[in-house]
Amino acid sequence: MKHMLWQSTLGFFGFLSPFFFLLSTPGPSLAQQKPVAEAPVRERAAGVADARERALIAERFATERLAVWQQRLSLQDWNISVLVSRASDLKPRTLGNIHWDTDKKTAIIRVLDPVDYKLPFDDVLKDVEFTVVHELIHLELSPVLSPLQRNDANRREEEHAVNHMAEALLKLDRAHASAASASQSAPTAASGR
Repeated sequence: MKHMLWQSTLGFFGFLSPFFFLLSTPGPSLAQQKPVAEAPVRERAAGVADARERALIAERFATERLAVWQQRLSLQDWNISVLVSRASDLKPRTLGNIHWDTDKKTAIIRVLDPVDYKLPFDDVLKDVEFTVVHELIHLELSPVLSPLQRNDANRREEEHAVNHMAEALLKLDRAHASAASASQSAPTAASGR
């Protein structure tokens, strides 16, 4: 019955449909309008999408930097992957970790998800790279350090040394990149001057 009523209404007002179309096109449709009550939900959903996007960007960036540092540290014979992980999946007060299997030459580096940082995103990416380099140094040192008896004191000393090595390597890398960038952007002397 409703179907017939709808058909007959369309049939009766069918000659007016071009006018209704013209009148309805300039404004947004009801589907396009944001109900006031749903706006905060949609904004939160956009924040979640933004958080996921930042996590994907961080993971791609970490993977790219991993390839560079893996080669620089002569770890190309290792199959290493990167995972972005929430703070709750890491030990307290850590920004990442590495787990490896020496026999299989495989490793997984976990880096902190950008959503758990309280830094601008560019600084987050710098820190993610630091974490990758830091964890690769642990892997490089593992044959030397693994036979030692581990305790809290020598773990703190190891972390301190690894941090200094990672900072030094990144400082050199960034200085080199900055110098290369400056030389590329420096104006060249025009001939005849």
